[in-house]
Amino acid sequence: MSTAVIIVIVIVAAIIVGVLLASARRAKARRDLGHVQVAAKRDDVGFHREEAAKQRTEVSVAEERAKRKGAEADLHEEKAAREESDLKSDE
Repeated sequence: MSTAVIIVIVIVAAIIVGVLLASARRAKARRDLGHVQVAAKRDDVGFHREEAAKQRTEVSVAEERAKRKGAEADLHEEKAAREESDLKSDE
């Protein structure tokens, strides 16, 4: 073989190796980006679940307070009715 043919073969081989390395890097970068995106989505899901749990807790606390206030209102209503009844019986 002549020297020119060997040089051409080496250059073509170097180009092919370069193309393969570049495509491998791009594929790895795409894979890494995909992993980062999946991790970010999982973080988002976790955040939304935590927020939902907090809000459910707040709702439960608010419902309990409302029940207590309702019971207090009933108690005051009963006291008012008793006192009104006492007033009528004193007349």
